[in-house]
This record gives sequence, C-alpha cells and structure tokens, in this order.
Amino acid sequence: MKLFVGIDVSSKQLDVCFLDSEDTRLTEETLSNDINGANKIKENILAYNGQYRYENIVVGMESTSVYSFHPATLLASDVDLQRIGVEVVTQNPKAIHRFKGLFEEDKTDRIDAFRIADFLRFGRYNKSLIREEKYVALQRLTRSRYQIIQQLTECKQHFLENLYYKCNTLSKEVETSVFGSTMMDLLAESLSLDDIANMELEELASFLQKKGKGRFSDPEKLAKSIKKAIRDSYRLGKVIQDSVDIVLATYAKLIRTLNKQIKELEKAIEDLFEILPEAQSLKSVPGIGSVYAAGIIAEIGQIERFETQAQLAKYAGLYWKKSQSGDFESERTPRVKTGNHYLRYYLVEAANSVQRNEPVYREFYLKKYKEVPKYQHKRALVMTARKLVRLVDVLLRNHQLYTPERSV
Repeated sequence: MKLFVGIDVSSKQLDVCFLDSEDTRLTEETLSNDINGANKIKENILAYNGQYRYENIVVGMESTSVYSFHPATLLASDVDLQRIGVEVVTQNPKAIHRFKGLFEEDKTDRIDAFRIADFLRFGRYNKSLIREEKYVALQRLTRSRYQIIQQLTECKQHFLENLYYKCNTLSKEVETSVFGSTMMDLLAESLSLDDIANMELEELASFLQKKGKGRFSDPEKLAKSIKKAIRDSYRLGKVIQDSVDIVLATYAKLIRTLNKQIKELEKAIEDLFEILPEAQSLKSVPGIGSVYAAGIIAEIGQIERFETQAQLAKYAGLYWKKSQSGDFESERTPRVKTGNHYLRYYLVEAANSVQRNEPVYREFYLKKYKEVPKYQHKRALVMTARKLVRLVDVLLRNHQLYTPERSV
C-alpha cells in the first residue's frame, strides 16, 4: 500500500489530505504555515507509516513560489522522513488545475488538498528534486538582478520620452549615448537649452571633457553636435521646461542608482557562483560570463531534476507544440507561453552573446535568420537558445568543459 499526502499551501495555512492507494481519506486537516504545522505533517506521516508500513510515501504540493518553499524544504531535508524514503515533489499549478477541471465540484482549500493527493495517486506527477540551499541563494541574487534590469529599462524609456520634449533632435545629431554619465549630467543640470546654446564652443567642450574625465577623443566635435541639436530643436515654455527638467533629473538619479545596484548584485553573484562546481563548465563556452551562467544554473538547480534535455527545454518554455491529425500535420508550431521566464531570459541573452563569439552558433543563427521575412532576429535568437539548451544539458550532466565543434 502507498500513502499520498496532498498539501494546499497559502501564506498562512497548510490544508493537508492523507490519501492511501485504495482512495481512502485517512485525515484532512488545516494547519498553520510555519514550522509547527510542517512538523505536525511529519508526525502524522511517521505515525501512519508505523501503523501500515507503506511501500511508498509521496508528499506533493503546488509550486507557489515563496509559500511552498519552506514546507517543501523542511520535509525533504528531514532525516526521519528520509530514512523511510519519503519523496517530496512540487508540481506545476497548471497541471493540478487541469486535473481539478475534470471534476464538477466546489473550489475550497480542503478539496484542493484532496485533488493534489489524488493527482499523486495516479502516478503521473513529475519527480522533482528540492533545490540545495546554494542554488536558492544564487537564485535570489540572479532574479533580483533581472527585476532591476527591467526597472532600469523602463526608467530609460521614460527618460528618453521626456528628453524628446526638451531636445527632440539630440539622439539624431549626437553619436554618443545619452545615458553616459557626462550626457546625463549635462541634461539633468539646471541649464536650459538656450544656456547651453549660448555657451562658447570651447567652454562647452571644456565642460564635456571635465565631466567625462578626459574620455572623449574629440570633445569639440561633440560640443558642435550638441549645439546643432539644440539649435534645430523646438523650444518649450518656461513652465513645461521646468517640469521636464525636474523629471529628467529624477530619472537620471534613478538610472545611476539602479546601475550601481546592478553592479553590486553582479559582484555578489560572481562571489557566490565561483564556489559552485558547475561554474567552470558553462563559463568555458565563449560568450557566457559569470552572470549569465549563474542565472542559468540558479534556475536549473541540480541538472538531475530533468531526465532529458527536452524536459529542460520545456521547463524553460523553449518548446513548440505539434498539431497532427491523421495524415495532416500543421506547419505552424507555436511556442508554448508557459515555462520559467527567468531561465528563458538568461538562456536567450546567453545565446545572443554566444552567437557573436562562437562560429558554429553564429552560422546556426544566420541560417534561422534567413528562413523567415518577419521577426528574424527574435525568432533566430530563440531557436539558437533552444540549441544552447542541448549544450548546457551535456556540460552540466557530464561535468565537462566546452570543446568547439570545429576542433573536433
């Protein structure tokens, strides 16, 4: 006989259902989502096992981010439960939701716990290893970096939007990035466009060279470009100009702060990443540095969680559904919209870097780029990321360094 324990997790409570392989509900109870509630589940498992001597015990819950992390980790790492072979799994909430949809019944936490246990009883669940602490720690850093990158992108978009109000020809006339520290200082200073336009060329060039700490090769040429852009731009009224200046200064400060935070996170990522055994395997691939490699490994965890590279690709959302019926097979194979978007982000970014540094991947990228007339770069990049998944799987599973195909 087997025992299946379904746990419906919320921020405050754990609804638990103990179900045996004969479809008998042994216990249904609601416990607090804390160490006391998890220990109560452990005690019940040990008590039932002492009474019935189960040949297999599976504890399952939906993967609900931070809410399921603590109970899953505690039960999976408990020595007493490991001794009797208890298996702890976390399942995709969408799979559980589809299974619940087969039954016409109410939606309550207790019913949800029973259906999770019932889902486990059918034996179609995915076996998943609980992440080790070092991977969870790394994941906190890499996901935070991803989120701040999104904030930085949004801030830059708003900065450019307001910059267009102030000087609509600047980005067209000036070759240097407006997000460089010198340009940010110039645009966020309490100087109007007329103030800058009325500055002598030598004075403006000296200002740029001073702010840029001598990094500009031709500050006079840059000064000329800025003055031309200002001459050709529309002028704002004083009221709206003051508002735009305040907004630009605010976003300039935000951009500097976010850039500083990103650098601090990347330093922490590199320090933690270096102690992982998989670090050198991925970093041996041309174009994959510490940050991208850390992001990929943090989301994958132990590669043993996935039986094949196809499962890994599906987990990342780099999977295309087939549509076939009889003799018909559709040529349209849309990519699934599910999957771990953090892992997909780091794989796609890494693929873009790899195709610029590794000839084999560059050739593959260009081949896919030429296959379609629309969305060429985006499609080719995603297809290259799918190819990269195979390489990542081999390197991590075999603990080996990358060997370029051309030298084989």
